[in-house]
Amino acid sequence: MARILVAEDDDNVRAFVSRALEMKGHSVVEAEDGGLAAEMMLEHGGKFDLLLSDIKMPVMDGIALALSVGAQYPEVIIVLMTGFADQRERAHGLDALIYDVIPKPFTLNDLIQKIDDALAGKPVEIVSLARSGLSGLGS
Repeated sequence: MARILVAEDDDNVRAFVSRALEMKGHSVVEAEDGGLAAEMMLEHGGKFDLLLSDIKMPVMDGIALALSVGAQYPEVIIVLMTGFADQRERAHGLDALIYDVIPKPFTLNDLIQKIDDALAGKPVEIVSLARSGLSGLGS
């Protein structure tokens, strides 16, 4: 399966997310802030399939981390998560760089589905339409 770097400053959320991804068969490396995640990305030569990062973190926030990782390792898929609407708005300026933003709180199913979609390269718009029952366009 995929190799995923999880950057999240909340210990409980990080543990929940990591366990869920590992149960799905993914290899997970954890970082408790964006600065450590940037170091791990560099240490591993960018050999991650996906970066899952909280936006609001100490040391380096998720947006700065996404900009850094996207510039150095453009092949890494980036998914952000946040519980703050203003942070979600900041992330929308990064549409070309990130796959999507997962709003907190999220369910285990929502998280797994979003990560599966990102790894499969499914366009976000099509995923959203299919979930809303509007997949039969033109009928």
